[in-house]
Amino acid sequence: MASRYYSASVRKLVDKFFSLQWCRDNLVVPLYEETSLPISKGVIKIAIANYSYLGTIASPIKERLNQSGYKCEFVEKSQEEIQEMLDLASEERFISGDSLEISQIDEDSVLEAIVDASESEDTFEFEFEEEEEDDDDDEDKDEEDEDKDKESGSDTYEDYLEEKIIDLETEMSFSKIQKAAGMILINSRKNDVSDIHIEPREEGYKIRVRKDGVMQTFMSMPRKPGIQLVACLKNMAMMDIAERRASQDGKILRKFEGNRLEFRCSTVPGKYGESMVLRMLKSDASTLNLDTLINIESVRKDFRKIINSTNGTVIVSGPTGSGKSTTLAAALMEKDTGDSKILTAEDPIEYDLGGDIHQVQVNRAKGQTFATILRTFLRHDPDVILIGEIRDPETAEASLDSAETGHLIFTTLHANSSTTSLTRLLDMEVPKYKLNASIRGVLAQRLLRKVCTGCGIKRPISENEAIEFNIPENTPIMYANSLSSEEKLNRKKENTLCPICQGSGYKGRVGVYELLLLKRNIQNGISSGLNENEIEQLAVNENSMLTLTQYGVELVKDNLTTLSEVIRVCKED
Repeated sequence: MASRYYSASVRKLVDKFFSLQWCRDNLVVPLYEETSLPISKGVIKIAIANYSYLGTIASPIKERLNQSGYKCEFVEKSQEEIQEMLDLASEERFISGDSLEISQIDEDSVLEAIVDASESEDTFEFEFEEEEEDDDDDEDKDEEDEDKDKESGSDTYEDYLEEKIIDLETEMSFSKIQKAAGMILINSRKNDVSDIHIEPREEGYKIRVRKDGVMQTFMSMPRKPGIQLVACLKNMAMMDIAERRASQDGKILRKFEGNRLEFRCSTVPGKYGESMVLRMLKSDASTLNLDTLINIESVRKDFRKIINSTNGTVIVSGPTGSGKSTTLAAALMEKDTGDSKILTAEDPIEYDLGGDIHQVQVNRAKGQTFATILRTFLRHDPDVILIGEIRDPETAEASLDSAETGHLIFTTLHANSSTTSLTRLLDMEVPKYKLNASIRGVLAQRLLRKVCTGCGIKRPISENEAIEFNIPENTPIMYANSLSSEEKLNRKKENTLCPICQGSGYKGRVGVYELLLLKRNIQNGISSGLNENEIEQLAVNENSMLTLTQYGVELVKDNLTTLSEVIRVCKED
């Protein structure tokens, strides 16, 4: 009991003056506060592992404590003692849950911030809440807002968000719950999390995240802080926090360490409360390169050939989150050589492509749909046009018509393979002759997890796997060392957990592609009414296309991923 009390006091001092990660990095731990001395607040006892390091680290520690009216005294303890105290302190959690391993940020600060907010007896009120007003007042307020927008040059909701963008670290100092929200957003940035799911349960709230395409539990919390957290994030996304019975969409724009953070947010009411999903949009286009994205040279060469056509339609297909926008962004950046007029209509704009590429945000509220923007683009003398997605017959017809009039059109489509993309267009009542006349190629894609280079195991392929995937027997391939939650915990205690993947067996993702070129034989097959399977077989038999599974097997041979990943993502049966 005494040790728990001791670790609790350490925990409190760590969060008040430092952070667990900083203390671990510097082998420093605040032990306790001496309040019996006749001074204003007291003296904080600080343990340090190496006194020779004191000359460097003493000044910032003293300065931080002095700002709060405290003094400090240093004592020397062994590295093992300090690590043990910090481990005990990290277990002082009010909120439980299986959490991600976080190496660059102190997750405990997030938890403590939410706890502090929930422990307040008064109902937590945000400064941004306003009293309900009658309809006339609302109309007057709307007119005033419009006037303000006109004066500031803000014509759209996006412009308004851009003008209001603030630094996330500054916002985190406003309140405990805002600090908690900010830390969760920062965590997702630093740990390559693509989506944050805040889900209400009967007993409380659970936060799960999607990392490398797989859902993982982050933390759980009681209902009250969960509701407060959702309300805070809704406010940051410019949503109506008083509306909990209808779905809403919004966007969070913030700055952190000089970088832009952008999250697309959506809420939906459920049985136990309001569920919220935040998707991180990565706007850094500096790393976009087809040489990096497409590993197999023959596929990359054929794709470059069709994107360098003078006209026609290039389609990239796949489910949500398969990397379609990233591939097309890389293609557009290659096309941006200064001698072409390039226009894009996107929803949302995920990458700031820069250069001579003019990007336009779809705004359905003002009638700016993909189809209407495309018709406007044609009056701007473009060479290349990107239509973010074909969702309806109107957009499909307008896109293919534009390709036939001498423009090069890039677009995306939600379909499972390259051949099913053709079927989807036919279902949208696009004539067969139009498909053959305008489409240059269809690139279907997925994302596979890359096997961890730190703990992955290389061994000869089994006989059954060699036969199933047509790989020579005894070929050495990589197998992931994926651990269960219990195994991860044991490895962490033993300090043998892989520092690269934290026991998941995978780190990062790699694209897998299926490129269908509409050559003469494929066009004849479409005209004669062949189904999608027959067209796929026709392309494969003539060695003009690798299927998603075949492409994935090539990545396995290159030791980039595993057969289990190929089976999970690519195989249909």
